[in-house]
Amino acid sequence: MTELMNGFKTLHWVGGVDGHLRLIDQTRLPAEFLEIDCRDVATVWEAIKVLRVRGAPAIGLAAAYGVCLGLQTVLGADQADFFGRLKEVADYLAGSRPTAVNLFWALDRMTRKAESLRGRPPAEIAAALLAEAHAVYEEDRQMCRAIGRHGAALLQDGQGVLTHCNAGGLVTSGYGTALAAVYTAAESGKKLHVYADETRPLLQGARLTAWELQRRGIDVTVICDNMAAQVMREGRVQAVVVGADRIAANGDTANKIGTYGVALLASAHRIPFYVAAPSSTFDCSLADGTAIPIEQRNPNEVTDGLAGRVAPEGVAVYNPAFDVTPASLITAIVCERGVIRPVSREAVAAVLAG
Repeated sequence: MTELMNGFKTLHWVGGVDGHLRLIDQTRLPAEFLEIDCRDVATVWEAIKVLRVRGAPAIGLAAAYGVCLGLQTVLGADQADFFGRLKEVADYLAGSRPTAVNLFWALDRMTRKAESLRGRPPAEIAAALLAEAHAVYEEDRQMCRAIGRHGAALLQDGQGVLTHCNAGGLVTSGYGTALAAVYTAAESGKKLHVYADETRPLLQGARLTAWELQRRGIDVTVICDNMAAQVMREGRVQAVVVGADRIAANGDTANKIGTYGVALLASAHRIPFYVAAPSSTFDCSLADGTAIPIEQRNPNEVTDGLAGRVAPEGVAVYNPAFDVTPASLITAIVCERGVIRPVSREAVAAVLAG
């Protein structure tokens, strides 16, 4: 659990059962690298809500450790109080953000683990839950490496690669999903040039993706979101790779707002559009993307942004945090189990069952 894929740990647990969660405050990047200590579940909830920790896999990891924090107050309690507190904590964390399915996947996994140990002393169950959270962390690290291997095979030496938002080490236990393909390709000797959409309104591409890629010595150019079409038309981009927050059974994919537009542009320019995500990001209970809940965020993110007010007081704002890219626009989905291509309900089921 100590390997530093990018020279930093997005989040990690400090200490034993009575320890705490430490994570990078991503709202302060790139101007300041600041780690914060979460010593109670409310601090974890707030970190997820305001995007101090973000990205589907990292949100799941934070939630798993958040369960451990929330149970520290009932280590000496009886079974009823312990499991009552577990439900309270899981329900509370589930309300932090609605779209990233890894959040609910992690909470369900932790709850099922606890239920499997019902009848044992609460302190013993809590220790097992911390071990389970550590297992989720290690599995994520291995999944990112596998995604990188599968994804790198889709990228060719000398290509320009466009990405949207941030799907690197900052959204996982350390190596990333979409950027894992770039990192692995670079490790194999391929030279790539990444074009990072700034990703309005919170500029995760400009602030975070560019920061990560620079640290690893990858050529990166930041572009405004509305420049992507021109960059594609000029022949600078030969592949698009993005992450995902939830993928339906048919391959429809929710990702940061603007991803759908990038997919349409890639299709118009006949550029392959790849999605990279772990199997935990698939939600096969949803037949298609129309059922994926789309988070609506604070209008101030649009009107004030990161540099002060940019719109008149009182103006109406619509601020969905995500959009859904239809499977028909996705060339392939890369997960730790392999490459899903073509993207269809049958192909998704076959790879996830493998």
